[in-house]
Amino acid sequence: MNIEEHSASGVKIAEITSDKIIINSAEDGLELLGNLYYQDFDRIILHEKNITPEFFELKNGIAGEILQKFSNYRVRLAIVGDFSKYTAKSVADFIYESNQRRAINFVDTVDSAIESLV
Repeated sequence: MNIEEHSASGVKIAEITSDKIIINSAEDGLELLGNLYYQDFDRIILHEKNITPEFFELKNGIAGEILQKFSNYRVRLAIVGDFSKYTAKSVADFIYESNQRRAINFVDTVDSAIESLV
C-alpha cells in the first residue's frame, strides 16, 4: 500500500494506491482510517479496485459500517472507479445520495476526487 499526498487549496489529501484489495472488511476500513487520521489526513482517496466487491452488496452492511466510521471521524472520502457495472437500483441510489451529502463521493477520476474533497 502506498500513500500519495495531494495538496489543493491548502488541503492535504491522501490517495491510497495498491495492487491488492486493502479493504476486505469494516475493520480494515477502520484501521486505514485510524492510520491516516493520525498522519493528519482528514481527506482520503481510495480506488474501487482496492475495496472488496462485497462493499457494493449493500445488504451485508459493510459499506454502511465503513462509511459511518468516516462520517463519525469527520473524514471526507472519495472513491474513484467505474461504478456503471453496479446495476442494482439500491447501489445507484446509494451512490447518488452519498454524492449529494459530499462527505463521501463516488467519482470517476482522481482529479474529480480532489475537486470533490476541497
